[in-house]
Amino acid sequence: METNEYLKDLKDIKEMMSKSSQTLSLSGLSGVLAGLYALAGAGIAHYLLHIHHVVDYTQSRSENGFPMDALSLQLIGLAAVIILASMGTGIVLSARKAKKMGETLWNASSRRLLINFSIPLVTGGLLVIILLFKSYYELIAPMMLLFYGMGCVNASKYTFRDVRYLGVTQIILGLMAAYFNDSDLIFWTLGFGVCHVLYGAMMYVKYDRN
Repeated sequence: METNEYLKDLKDIKEMMSKSSQTLSLSGLSGVLAGLYALAGAGIAHYLLHIHHVVDYTQSRSENGFPMDALSLQLIGLAAVIILASMGTGIVLSARKAKKMGETLWNASSRRLLINFSIPLVTGGLLVIILLFKSYYELIAPMMLLFYGMGCVNASKYTFRDVRYLGVTQIILGLMAAYFNDSDLIFWTLGFGVCHVLYGAMMYVKYDRN
Protein backbone atom coordinates (compact mmCIF):
# COMPACT_ATOMS: atom_id res chain seq x y z
CA MET A 1 0.00 0.00 0.00
CA GLU A 2 2.77 2.41 0.94
CA THR A 3 4.61 1.50 -2.28
CA ASN A 4 1.56 2.43 -4.39
CA GLU A 5 1.22 5.77 -2.61
CA TYR A 6 4.93 6.41 -3.09
CA LEU A 7 4.66 5.70 -6.81
CA LYS A 8 1.59 7.91 -7.05
CA ASP A 9 3.47 10.75 -5.34
CA LEU A 10 6.36 10.34 -7.77
CA LYS A 11 3.95 10.42 -10.69
CA ASP A 12 2.31 13.61 -9.39
CA ILE A 13 5.70 15.25 -8.88
CA LYS A 14 6.76 14.26 -12.40
CA GLU A 15 3.57 15.75 -13.87
CA MET A 16 4.04 18.98 -11.91
CA MET A 17 7.65 19.28 -13.11
CA SER A 18 6.60 18.60 -16.68
CA LYS A 19 3.87 21.27 -16.57
CA SER A 20 6.23 23.80 -14.97
CA SER A 21 8.70 23.36 -17.83
CA GLN A 22 6.10 23.70 -20.58
CA THR A 23 4.15 26.58 -22.04
CA LEU A 24 0.51 25.49 -21.99
CA SER A 25 -1.05 28.80 -22.92
CA LEU A 26 -0.64 28.41 -26.68
CA SER A 27 -4.00 29.04 -28.31
CA GLY A 28 -5.35 26.51 -30.79
CA LEU A 29 -7.67 29.16 -32.18
CA SER A 30 -4.66 31.28 -33.14
CA GLY A 31 -3.42 28.34 -35.22
CA VAL A 32 -6.75 28.14 -37.01
CA LEU A 33 -6.69 31.87 -37.78
CA ALA A 34 -3.05 31.70 -38.92
CA GLY A 35 -4.06 28.96 -41.33
CA LEU A 36 -6.93 31.05 -42.66
CA TYR A 37 -4.56 34.01 -43.15
CA ALA A 38 -2.21 31.72 -45.09
CA LEU A 39 -5.03 30.39 -47.26
CA ALA A 40 -6.14 33.93 -48.07
CA GLY A 41 -2.53 34.88 -48.79
CA ALA A 42 -2.10 31.91 -51.12
CA GLY A 43 -5.20 33.00 -53.01
CA ILE A 44 -3.84 36.54 -53.36
CA ALA A 45 -0.43 35.20 -54.45
CA HIS A 46 -2.09 33.06 -57.11
CA TYR A 47 -4.01 36.11 -58.33
CA LEU A 48 -0.81 38.20 -58.51
CA LEU A 49 0.94 35.51 -60.52
CA HIS A 50 -2.07 35.31 -62.83
CA ILE A 51 -2.38 39.04 -63.53
CA HIS A 52 1.36 39.25 -64.24
CA HIS A 53 1.05 36.28 -66.60
CA VAL A 54 3.66 34.30 -64.75
CA VAL A 55 3.68 30.76 -66.06
CA ASP A 56 6.72 29.54 -64.12
CA TYR A 57 7.58 31.69 -61.12
CA THR A 58 10.82 29.75 -60.63
CA GLN A 59 12.14 31.69 -63.61
CA SER A 60 13.33 35.29 -63.40
CA ARG A 61 10.87 36.65 -66.00
CA SER A 62 7.31 35.97 -67.07
CA GLU A 63 5.93 35.48 -70.59
CA ASN A 64 5.50 39.18 -71.30
CA GLY A 65 8.87 40.17 -69.86
CA PHE A 66 7.49 41.53 -66.60
CA PRO A 67 10.42 41.71 -64.16
CA MET A 68 10.11 39.08 -61.46
CA ASP A 69 11.92 41.40 -59.01
CA ALA A 70 8.88 43.70 -58.80
CA LEU A 71 6.54 40.75 -58.32
CA SER A 72 8.89 39.35 -55.70
CA LEU A 73 8.52 42.55 -53.67
CA GLN A 74 4.74 42.18 -53.79
CA LEU A 75 4.96 38.56 -52.66
CA ILE A 76 7.44 39.43 -49.91
CA GLY A 77 5.12 42.16 -48.67
CA LEU A 78 2.20 39.74 -48.70
CA ALA A 79 4.23 37.17 -46.75
CA ALA A 80 5.25 39.82 -44.22
CA VAL A 81 1.61 40.81 -43.64
CA ILE A 82 0.63 37.16 -43.10
CA ILE A 83 3.51 36.58 -40.66
CA LEU A 84 2.80 39.74 -38.66
CA ALA A 85 -0.94 39.03 -38.54
CA SER A 86 -0.31 35.44 -37.41
CA MET A 87 2.18 36.49 -34.75
CA GLY A 88 -0.07 39.26 -33.46
CA THR A 89 -3.08 36.96 -33.30
CA GLY A 90 -1.05 34.27 -31.55
CA ILE A 91 0.26 36.67 -28.90
CA VAL A 92 -3.14 38.21 -28.17
CA LEU A 93 -5.06 34.93 -27.95
CA SER A 94 -2.32 33.13 -26.01
CA ALA A 95 -2.10 36.01 -23.54
CA ARG A 96 -5.87 35.85 -23.08
CA LYS A 97 -5.68 32.10 -22.48
CA ALA A 98 -2.81 32.51 -20.01
CA LYS A 99 -4.84 35.09 -18.09
CA LYS A 100 -7.79 32.71 -17.84
CA MET A 101 -5.43 30.02 -16.54
CA GLY A 102 -4.02 32.42 -13.95
CA GLU A 103 -0.58 32.36 -15.56
CA THR A 104 1.72 34.84 -17.26
CA LEU A 105 2.48 34.46 -20.95
CA TRP A 106 6.12 35.56 -20.58
CA ASN A 107 7.97 33.21 -18.25
CA ALA A 108 11.00 30.92 -18.22
CA SER A 109 9.21 28.20 -20.21
CA SER A 110 7.95 30.57 -22.91
CA ARG A 111 11.44 32.09 -23.19
CA ARG A 112 12.94 28.65 -23.80
CA LEU A 113 10.20 27.89 -26.32
CA LEU A 114 10.83 31.16 -28.16
CA ILE A 115 14.60 30.64 -28.30
CA ASN A 116 14.34 27.06 -29.56
CA PHE A 117 11.72 28.04 -32.12
CA SER A 118 13.52 31.18 -33.29
CA ILE A 119 16.92 29.65 -34.08
CA PRO A 120 15.71 27.49 -37.01
CA LEU A 121 13.15 30.12 -38.02
CA VAL A 122 15.62 33.02 -38.21
CA THR A 123 18.15 30.81 -40.00
CA GLY A 124 15.51 29.81 -42.53
CA GLY A 125 14.40 33.42 -42.96
CA LEU A 126 17.97 34.55 -43.72
CA LEU A 127 18.40 31.66 -46.15
CA VAL A 128 15.17 32.61 -47.95
CA ILE A 129 16.46 36.19 -48.35
CA ILE A 130 19.71 34.83 -49.83
CA LEU A 131 17.75 32.61 -52.20
CA LEU A 132 15.72 35.63 -53.31
CA PHE A 133 18.87 37.61 -54.10
CA LYS A 134 20.28 34.60 -55.97
CA SER A 135 16.97 34.10 -57.85
CA TYR A 136 16.56 30.51 -56.64
CA TYR A 137 12.81 30.96 -56.46
CA GLU A 138 12.04 27.24 -56.68
CA LEU A 139 13.73 26.66 -53.30
CA ILE A 140 11.95 29.37 -51.31
CA ALA A 141 8.70 27.53 -50.46
CA PRO A 142 10.50 24.25 -49.58
CA MET A 143 12.97 26.04 -47.32
CA MET A 144 10.19 27.95 -45.55
CA LEU A 145 8.35 24.70 -44.83
CA LEU A 146 11.48 22.79 -43.78
CA PHE A 147 12.86 25.39 -41.38
CA TYR A 148 9.44 26.16 -39.93
CA GLY A 149 8.92 22.45 -39.37
CA MET A 150 12.31 22.13 -37.67
CA GLY A 151 11.43 25.11 -35.49
CA CYS A 152 8.19 23.43 -34.41
CA VAL A 153 9.95 20.15 -33.63
CA ASN A 154 12.71 21.98 -31.76
CA ALA A 155 10.23 23.96 -29.64
CA SER A 156 7.75 21.15 -29.07
CA LYS A 157 9.46 19.88 -25.91
CA TYR A 158 8.43 23.14 -24.22
CA THR A 159 4.76 22.99 -25.17
CA PHE A 160 2.08 20.59 -26.43
CA ARG A 161 3.26 17.40 -28.14
CA ASP A 162 0.94 18.19 -31.06
CA VAL A 163 3.38 20.91 -32.15
CA ARG A 164 5.95 18.18 -32.86
CA TYR A 165 3.52 16.40 -35.16
CA LEU A 166 2.78 19.68 -36.92
CA GLY A 167 6.52 20.20 -37.40
CA VAL A 168 7.06 16.72 -38.82
CA THR A 169 4.17 17.28 -41.24
CA GLN A 170 5.72 20.58 -42.38
CA ILE A 171 9.09 18.89 -42.95
CA ILE A 172 7.49 16.17 -45.08
CA LEU A 173 5.64 18.76 -47.14
CA GLY A 174 8.85 20.77 -47.52
CA LEU A 175 10.69 17.76 -48.92
CA MET A 176 7.81 17.07 -51.29
CA ALA A 177 7.82 20.72 -52.40
CA ALA A 178 11.56 20.46 -53.13
CA TYR A 179 10.99 17.38 -55.28
CA PHE A 180 7.85 18.61 -57.07
CA ASN A 181 9.15 22.14 -57.52
CA ASP A 182 6.47 23.04 -60.05
CA SER A 183 3.81 22.59 -57.34
CA ASP A 184 5.53 24.23 -54.37
CA LEU A 185 2.80 26.87 -53.96
CA ILE A 186 0.34 24.02 -53.45
CA PHE A 187 2.55 22.45 -50.77
CA TRP A 188 3.05 25.88 -49.14
CA THR A 189 -0.73 26.27 -49.01
CA LEU A 190 -1.16 22.80 -47.53
CA GLY A 191 1.55 23.38 -44.92
CA PHE A 192 0.87 26.89 -43.70
CA GLY A 193 -2.82 26.93 -44.53
CA VAL A 194 -4.57 23.59 -44.28
CA CYS A 195 -2.26 22.05 -41.65
CA HIS A 196 -2.53 25.07 -39.38
CA VAL A 197 -6.31 25.00 -39.57
CA LEU A 198 -6.47 21.25 -38.86
CA TYR A 199 -3.88 21.17 -36.06
CA GLY A 200 -5.19 24.40 -34.57
CA ALA A 201 -8.74 23.04 -34.50
CA MET A 202 -7.51 19.79 -32.93
CA MET A 203 -5.58 21.67 -30.24
CA TYR A 204 -8.56 23.94 -29.58
CA VAL A 205 -10.82 20.92 -29.01
CA LYS A 206 -8.25 19.11 -26.83
CA TYR A 207 -6.91 21.96 -24.72
CA ASP A 208 -8.88 25.22 -25.10
CA ARG A 209 -12.56 24.39 -25.26
CA ASN A 210 -12.76 23.15 -21.68
